[in-house]
Amino acid sequence: MAQLQLSDDEIALLQGFLANVVQPGQCLRLIEEAAGKRPCPRCGGTRCHRSGHANGLQRYRCIACRRSFNALTGTPLARLRLRDKWLPYFLCLIESRTVRKAAERVDVAKSTSFRWRHRFVAAVRRELRPTLSGIVEADETYHLESQKGSRHLDRRPRKRGGKASKRGISKEFDCILVARDRTRQTCEFVTGRGAVSASQLSEHLKPVLALDILLISDAARAYATFARQAGITHEAVNVKAGIRTRGAIHLQGVNAWHSRFKAWLRHFNGVASRYLANYTGWQRVLDTAAWPTPAQWLRVAVASG
Repeated sequence: MAQLQLSDDEIALLQGFLANVVQPGQCLRLIEEAAGKRPCPRCGGTRCHRSGHANGLQRYRCIACRRSFNALTGTPLARLRLRDKWLPYFLCLIESRTVRKAAERVDVAKSTSFRWRHRFVAAVRRELRPTLSGIVEADETYHLESQKGSRHLDRRPRKRGGKASKRGISKEFDCILVARDRTRQTCEFVTGRGAVSASQLSEHLKPVLALDILLISDAARAYATFARQAGITHEAVNVKAGIRTRGAIHLQGVNAWHSRFKAWLRHFNGVASRYLANYTGWQRVLDTAAWPTPAQWLRVAVASG
């Protein structure tokens, strides 16, 4: 018998269909398991009793405030529908599919696909950040400010993304600060517009750094000021002078992360500044490869709420 040859798009559609057929109730079960016995999301009360079901999820009523809630109340996933398609959509996130391709894969509208992307990623990236230890590299990369999708621009539009009107780093760029230790634990932050300051470094880095680390950065003054104020040992690499490594003193790990992120981001043909933190968090999760299955992504998204 002749074998039927399917195209890549046909295989993708078939996989999405099978995922919906084989796992119709698995998503609800995973949500309940991940949430466990939650306190009341409104008052924090722990005395709650069962109060029926709604949309397949157990509802609870808080004895203290008398409000009802379910496993998703207070999380970014609250009030989202079509839960039988969530696991196939998480697979689209793992595969870094575009909004349009993901919508076709799980058979939802493009607007739904866009909303799910940012709700799901926002939930997953809220997971507690790791504490960086040992030798920690820190450096920034910059992304040209974008108002993609906005109906009202506060500047003249730029054709196809355009270029900055000034040379060098200016307020036209969003700053992405990345810190990474030699065990490949990574923390990333969108600190705002323009070059990073010592106060921004203190706000973002200090909570995730162990006290006995060696901080390695470029020769920007902000890092030296931050390290001195925080009492952290600091070494600088003068990249502008052509010095990229001094033995173990280098920024190769964090710069490699920057490179991977920029190459991955080009896949989406432009990202609005207001969503940039979701994309950096999405890339961090993909880069660690800690959760290779849609079920694991769903558990983390629910538990992080």
